[in-house]
Amino acid sequence: MTPLDVVQLVLRILLAGVFVFMGVNHFLPKPRRGMQAMIPPALRRPGMPSPAFLVAFTGLCELAGAAGLLAPWPVLRLITGIALALFLVLVFPANAYAAAHRDRFGATAFPFWPRLIAQVVLIALVLFATLPLG
Repeated sequence: MTPLDVVQLVLRILLAGVFVFMGVNHFLPKPRRGMQAMIPPALRRPGMPSPAFLVAFTGLCELAGAAGLLAPWPVLRLITGIALALFLVLVFPANAYAAAHRDRFGATAFPFWPRLIAQVVLIALVLFATLPLG
């Protein structure tokens, strides 16, 4: 194992922990209610999945992503990295909605620009951890 392989492995383990933590939060009552409230009005139309479904589905996506990060197969890790990067882009509107309504969401609503920067950094870390570089 090269030093780069070790760095990627450690990063995948840390990221998997983050995604497990966040994924489990989607199923705890208080965080789940807050996340359901963060679903933007544009996604609350007839024919769209309910906020409860979207929160549960995104929680499952995060848990599946955590498992994929720890997979022993490089191809699966690469697919996981791409899927998680796309996932992080797709869930950002809910975070942006919360940031625009800090009075409603309080401390859980990170300001927009720091949240955007953090999301971009997280995407970069996921891709770095899963791309076959060695």
